[in-house]
Amino acid sequence: MPANLFGICFGLAGLAQMWTTVHDLGETASWPGVALWLVTAAIWLGTVLAYVKRLAVRYAWRAELAHPVQGPFVSLAAIVAMLLGVAVADYERPLGEGVFVAGLILTVGFGSWITAQWIINDMRLAQWHPGYTLPTVTGGLLAAASSARLGHRTLAYVMFGYGVLCWVLLGSILLLRLATQPALPAVLLPTLAIEVAPPVVAGNAWLTLNGGTIDALAAGLAGHAGFMVLVQFALIPLYRRAPFGPGYWAFAFSYTTAVTLGIRWLIVEHVSGRHALTWLLVAPVTAAMALLGAHTVVALKNGTFLPQVPDIRSAGDGADLKQG
Repeated sequence: MPANLFGICFGLAGLAQMWTTVHDLGETASWPGVALWLVTAAIWLGTVLAYVKRLAVRYAWRAELAHPVQGPFVSLAAIVAMLLGVAVADYERPLGEGVFVAGLILTVGFGSWITAQWIINDMRLAQWHPGYTLPTVTGGLLAAASSARLGHRTLAYVMFGYGVLCWVLLGSILLLRLATQPALPAVLLPTLAIEVAPPVVAGNAWLTLNGGTIDALAAGLAGHAGFMVLVQFALIPLYRRAPFGPGYWAFAFSYTTAVTLGIRWLIVEHVSGRHALTWLLVAPVTAAMALLGAHTVVALKNGTFLPQVPDIRSAGDGADLKQG
């Protein structure tokens, strides 16, 4: 049970956020978003319980969390909790705020701890992959957007700065790794989709912070987001080499969040035909998510979805990296 299995509930959270945004903009009823949040919560809870049970049986908490390949994905458990807290707060404010705060504390705490492990341990540049941005960059920027949505503006600015600074630092390291080191193993190729997440999450966070105004920073973030989306098209030949498994859910959150940002721009800029364009964006990404979910169910039924993961206590010799 690899930690990137949390990518499923993370991707569903992105889809739920997209539909919630469509509702907030007056384009549809609230029930699709609510239903998706309920599905996300159920899968998140089941995954957390199963993962914690496995760790308790193996007595290898520290080694598992610091695993050079799977470790960063553990942060998604706390990040999804933050997002669920915001969704719950729309209906039950105290409960939602409590869940959000707990998720925020775990996100920042785990991000700080795993960053320290990268400093302490003998890490090689070739071990890095785009998932390394999840604990601090994606987590921090989503915390900023969530804080702003809940009305905590000062906290939102603090977390925005936290996420952006981590993005500058880690993004430089990852670009150097991807440009100068051997190609990622096939099972990790889908993590390249995570490169889309920082600019689109930052863009959504800033629009929430500044009241939906297209200023210089919003435009700059949108430019970078558009660039990273175009890069994704060039990476399609690489993606075709990746075997189907939990890693494919790396596409889900990045792409649904990119669509969410695009929809918000259409509405804010009062683009002609924006209502039709909104559905031209929402429909295909929703269909793709449905296809991904169906393929996942079939693969689980056939026993081909979960890979054989090497013992995390022997991590770090490079062989485990190649196996994912």
